[in-house]
Amino acid sequence: MTIEGITQTGQYLAFMLDQEVYALDIMQVREVLDYTEITKVPRMPNFMRGVINLRGGVVPVVDLRFKFGMPATEKSVNTCIIIMENTIDGETTLIGALADSVREVLDLEPDQIEPAPKLGTRLKTGFIKGMGKKNDEFIILLDIDRVFSADELSGVNSAEAHLDTEMEAVGETDAPLSS
Repeated sequence: MTIEGITQTGQYLAFMLDQEVYALDIMQVREVLDYTEITKVPRMPNFMRGVINLRGGVVPVVDLRFKFGMPATEKSVNTCIIIMENTIDGETTLIGALADSVREVLDLEPDQIEPAPKLGTRLKTGFIKGMGKKNDEFIILLDIDRVFSADELSGVNSAEAHLDTEMEAVGETDAPLSS
């Protein structure tokens, strides 16, 4: 059983969160960065760890583990930040996501992807695009545009705009952010 709308081989960036394999459509991944210091931002949602400076631009960084109800990501030698392109109200926004590690870019055929399991009405699985299967291993395919609500991301965007304004006021548009 395949998912309606997926008719050709897709490429996905596979990464680890709490010993489970997740993946994003490679077309939504801009780049993968080594872990860097994250500047905390007051009054942001719990899942938002802060912001980083990416070539002079402010990029919010979220902790997907925390967002999914797992323990927060602990920094290790393999911890990285996946820079993704999200579409919010028709506008593309960059957002970074902490991952325990990145595994590989993999190709999945349509017949290797099954619909997300139906877990009742109490558990929301709308952010799961499907379940990939490769070498007897399940891979949770995320629909990153649906992981965060528009309200959550509008809060992230307003924090980003506020920090951009503050940086311009002190003349630090190209200075690295630090905590």
